[in-house]
Amino acid sequence: MENMKSARKNYTEEFGSDLSEQIKAATKDNHVRAENTQLMLSYQKGQITLPQYKVLLCSLYEIYKALEEELDRNCSHPAVAPIYFPQELARLESLEGDLEHFFGSDWKKRVIVPAATHKYEQRLREIGRENPELLVAHAYTRYLGDLSGGQVLGKITQKSLELSSKEGLSFFSFPSVSSPNRFKQLYRSRMNSIALTKEEKEAVLEEAVSAFELNIQVFDDLQKMLSVTTGTAEHTNGNFPTAAFPPSSIMQFTVGLCVALATIGVGIYAF
Repeated sequence: MENMKSARKNYTEEFGSDLSEQIKAATKDNHVRAENTQLMLSYQKGQITLPQYKVLLCSLYEIYKALEEELDRNCSHPAVAPIYFPQELARLESLEGDLEHFFGSDWKKRVIVPAATHKYEQRLREIGRENPELLVAHAYTRYLGDLSGGQVLGKITQKSLELSSKEGLSFFSFPSVSSPNRFKQLYRSRMNSIALTKEEKEAVLEEAVSAFELNIQVFDDLQKMLSVTTGTAEHTNGNFPTAAFPPSSIMQFTVGLCVALATIGVGIYAF
């Protein structure tokens, strides 16, 4: 832990006040490891099933619900206000539309919240209450990752699921962002303008690194069960394959796919 803190301090000293470059440097090794995991490469090859995608949407819904509610609640916080772009970036409404498309009007009754996803949700709630500046790390990696990889991931998902239209893929679309590259430049500029103490900046870097490490750990665990879960999920009739696995397997399976999508976005994202 001390070595990690020391490394974060070196990044703050090397890159000065440029927080976006500090995050890039701090998560460089984690980023490379994450984008070379078997799961991420498999996703890009189109190896995802409709039942898996449906469960994935449920997990994404719960995570973004927590993230966006905390961003909304802290929108006037000096660390959050500069990077608060609900009209351009908010994913919750898109996810709700995707879930309704696949599950129908009663989709809320069918949403499953895995333990690991709930744990991440609790983390977002915790920092929203106690350390809102740490929301910057999650918003930056998730939103800009989704924004950069959205079109590519949307096409991959549509092709692998053999969908005839883009219905159910709204999560990947950002209609209020006309130029992703220009918007990312604006976002980085706003983020770099946030006034943080040295200690707060180091904490934000720690939060970003922890998120990557969680992704990698889930990938490693998920690979052990993919050969079993994928085959079973493909034979379900649009329902969650809860009868085929013990609860712990379902939890790992769901959050693994959720984190997979987020990290794929970050992998494509050119910091």
